[in-house]
Amino acid sequence: MSKNLMIVESPAKAKTIEKYLGEGFVVKSCYGHIRDLAKGDKAIEIENDYNPIYEVSKEKKEVVKELKKAAKDAEVWLATDEDREGEAISWHLCEVLGLKEEETKRIVFHEITQPAILNAVQNPRKLNKDLVNAQQARRVLDRLVGFGISPILWRKIARSGSLSAGRVQSVAVRIVVEREREIRNFEVTPHFKVAAFFEVEDEDGKKAIFKAELPKKIKEEKEVEEFLKDCVGANYTINDIKVRPGKKSPPPPFTTSTLQQDASRSLGFSVLRTMRVAQKLYEAGHITYMRTDSVNLSDTARTAAHSMIGSEFGGNYVQPRVFKTKSQSAQEAHEAIRPTYFDKQTAGNDYDEERLYSLIWKRAVASQMADAQLERTTAKVAISTRSEELSGKGEVLKFDGFLKLYREAVDEDDVQEESGMLPPLAVGQKLELKEMEARERFNRAAPRYNEATLVKKLEELGIGRPSTYAPTISTIQNRGYVVKEDRDGVKREYTLFTLDGKTQKIEKKTDSENTGVERKKLFPTDTGIVVNDFLLQHFPEVFDYDFTAKIEEEFDEIAEGKMEWTKMIDTFYKPFHKTVEVTMETAERAAGERELGVHPKSGKPIIARLGRFGPMVQIGGPDDEEKQYAAIRHPLNLETVTLEDALELFKLPRTLGEFEGHVVKAAAGRFGPYILHNKVFCSLKKDSGLTPLEITLEEAIEVIKNKRIEDAKKLIKEFEDYPDIRILHGRWGPYIKSGKDNVKIPKEKKEEPEKLTIEEVLELIKNAPPKKARGRGSKAKAATTAKSTAKTSAKTTTTAKKKTAAKPKATAKSKTSTKTSPKTKK
Repeated sequence: MSKNLMIVESPAKAKTIEKYLGEGFVVKSCYGHIRDLAKGDKAIEIENDYNPIYEVSKEKKEVVKELKKAAKDAEVWLATDEDREGEAISWHLCEVLGLKEEETKRIVFHEITQPAILNAVQNPRKLNKDLVNAQQARRVLDRLVGFGISPILWRKIARSGSLSAGRVQSVAVRIVVEREREIRNFEVTPHFKVAAFFEVEDEDGKKAIFKAELPKKIKEEKEVEEFLKDCVGANYTINDIKVRPGKKSPPPPFTTSTLQQDASRSLGFSVLRTMRVAQKLYEAGHITYMRTDSVNLSDTARTAAHSMIGSEFGGNYVQPRVFKTKSQSAQEAHEAIRPTYFDKQTAGNDYDEERLYSLIWKRAVASQMADAQLERTTAKVAISTRSEELSGKGEVLKFDGFLKLYREAVDEDDVQEESGMLPPLAVGQKLELKEMEARERFNRAAPRYNEATLVKKLEELGIGRPSTYAPTISTIQNRGYVVKEDRDGVKREYTLFTLDGKTQKIEKKTDSENTGVERKKLFPTDTGIVVNDFLLQHFPEVFDYDFTAKIEEEFDEIAEGKMEWTKMIDTFYKPFHKTVEVTMETAERAAGERELGVHPKSGKPIIARLGRFGPMVQIGGPDDEEKQYAAIRHPLNLETVTLEDALELFKLPRTLGEFEGHVVKAAAGRFGPYILHNKVFCSLKKDSGLTPLEITLEEAIEVIKNKRIEDAKKLIKEFEDYPDIRILHGRWGPYIKSGKDNVKIPKEKKEEPEKLTIEEVLELIKNAPPKKARGRGSKAKAATTAKSTAKTSAKTTTTAKKKTAAKPKATAKSKTSTKTSPKTKK
C-alpha cells in the first residue's frame, strides 16, 4: 500500500487530483457525506448538551470498509472542499476511520490545478473544529426544528402524515406566499402614455422617425382627449438638446448566487442544474470552487486576465479592478468563481458544461476590462398649443469596452426599451408630425419569483449561505409547497387614441393584448399556503426574516470561534420547545377553510378547504353524514374559488356519450383530470388545454386513441390468460403492471424482460413488498395490504400451476421458482 492516502468527496475529483500528485499518492473518494444524524427523533441527546448521534448509512458501509483498509499503515490527507460542509466531512472521516486529528493532515484549495494542489500539500493544516461545529450546529438546529414542528403539522393540518417543516425552507415558502398574495391583492389602475412620431432626415438625407414622449402619465381618458384636441394643428419645435457622456461598468465575477441568477436568465438553467454542472467543471479542474460569496480575484488571476485581454482585444481594453465583497458574512471561499486558466476560452465534456464555462469565463474576463463609453442625448420638443414638452432620448456607444465580450442578462420582467441613436437634430428645428398616439397602459404588481430571483431575495435578507441555496429551492418544490410552472396569459382590452399628422383627425379604438404570461415562475400550492399561515400564527419568531438571518450570523460566529455551538442551540431550543408543547395542546386544526355560500337546491353550506389529498370543495357541514366532495383544480385555488366555480365542479363526473359500446366519462381525481372509458383512465394533460367541464365526446375519443398509441409503445409483453398483468417500459426501466400495482423486475432479469414467463412474473408479484400506506394508521394499513397481497398471490400462483400442469417444461420452471424459503422450511 502507498505511503500517502488522500481522500476527497467524488471519484471525478479524485481522478483529476491523482494525475497531479504522481506515484507517491493514492487518491480515493468517500462519495460525499460518510455519515449523518441517525434517523428518527433520538438522534440528538438533548439532556446531554445536545450531543448528536451519527450513523453510517447502509450504502456507505462498503466505502468505509475500503477506506479503512486503504488507511491502514498510510499517512492520510483529507482534501475535502474548503467550506464548512467539506470540513465536517473530513471530521467525520477522522471519527469513522479512527484517525487521530492531530496527526491527520488537512489540505484545502479553491481550484484543482497542479500548482494549487502541490502548494496545498506543502502547506497542510489541522482540522478546523470551529468550521465543523458551525456545520454541526446547522444540522442539529434544523433537525430539532423539523422534528419539533412536523408532528404538529401531521396532527393539526388536514393532510396528516405527509407534511414537514424546515427552518430555512419554510421561510423561503413564506417569501413566495407573500409575493403571491401581494399580486392577488394588487389593484390594477390604468393610465395613458403619449408618444409622438416625427419624420426627419438622417445623415444620408433619407427619411427617419424621431420618437418623443410626454414624460408624465395621464390618468383620465377625458384628459387624454383634451390633450390630443389641443395638438390638432399645433407646431412642434426642438426647444433644447443636451448631450452628456456616460459609461457602463462591468459587474464583478460570479458568486454562487449571481452565477445561479445569470445561468437562469441566459441559459434557462434551474438552480440545481447550475450547481450540478458547476460541480463537474470544478472537479475537472476547469473552474475555481463554486460555493462562494466572495467577488475577489487573486493577484495571479487578475494578472492572467490582463494578459489575455491585452493580447486578444488590445491594451486599451484592459482596466485592472479589485472588487470588494459587500456581504459581511462572506466566508465560504477566498475567491469568486473564475476559470482556472484564462487563456482557455472553452472547456467541458458536454453542451451544458461548455455553455456554463463560457458564461463564467466571459464574466471573469469582463470584470477586468475597460468601461463602455456612451454618449447620451436628450432632445426637448415644444408644442405650440400646450405648456408641456415632449422628450426624445438616444444613446450612442462610443467605445464598447467590456460590452465587446459580455452583456449581463436581465429578468424578463425588468426588460426595458433600449434607447437607439437619434437622427441629426438642431435647436429651433421645426418638426413634421407623422402620428401621435395615446396608448392605455396598466401598472403592474411586483413579478413572481423564479428560482434565481428567489435566491437573490434570500441573499438580500441574509438567509442561507452559498451551500444552502440550491437544496432549499429544490426541497420546497419536492415537498409540494411550491410549484414551478409556465402559465398562459389572459386577453386584456385597452384603448388607443391616434392623431394623424396629415389629416389632423383623432381616432379612438379598442385593441387587445395578452397579459400575465408566466415562464418558469414559482407559485405556492394551497398546501404551502395553509402550512405557511399555520407556522406564522404559532411560530412567528422562528420563521421571522430577521430572526432567521440572525441565526445565520450566529453560525458565522461559531465558524470564527466566537461562540460555543451548544450554547447557541440551547438559547434557541428551550423557548422553542415550550412553544411546540403549547401549540400541540392548544392549536386548532387548520385546513384553510372558507365558506363560499349555500347550495341553491339543498341549502347546505359549500366549503372550500384542504383535504387529505389536496384542496377541495365540500357540500355539507362537519356533522353532515351525506357530504359531497369535489377536487379544486388549476387555475382555481382555495383563496380564489367562488360559489359559482364550486357548483361547476360538482357537475363532475360528466357523461359525454358512448364509444365502442362503452360509456365515456370526464372527471377529476387525486392525480388530475381524466377520461374514463372501459375501466381505462386517460389523463388530460395540462398542455392539452382540455378540461373535464368543457371537453366534447370527439375530443375525448381522440384522447383515448392517443392513450392506446402511448401504451402500445410501452408494452413489452402481455399474457393471454392474465389480461391484468403486463410487462411495460417505464421511466426507470422495465416493470410489471399487475392491476393497479407496479412490481419491480430484478436487475438480472431487466436485460431481457420479454423472456419472463408467467410463472416467474407471478412469483415476483407474490414476493413484492407491500405498498406503504399514507397518513394515520399506516403501519396497520401496510400490514393488511401485505396479508392481502400474499393471499391473492398465493391463489394466483395455484391457478397458474393448474393452467400449466399439462405443459411439463412450464411445470418444471414453476416448481423451481416457487421453492420454499429457508425460513419457511425451518
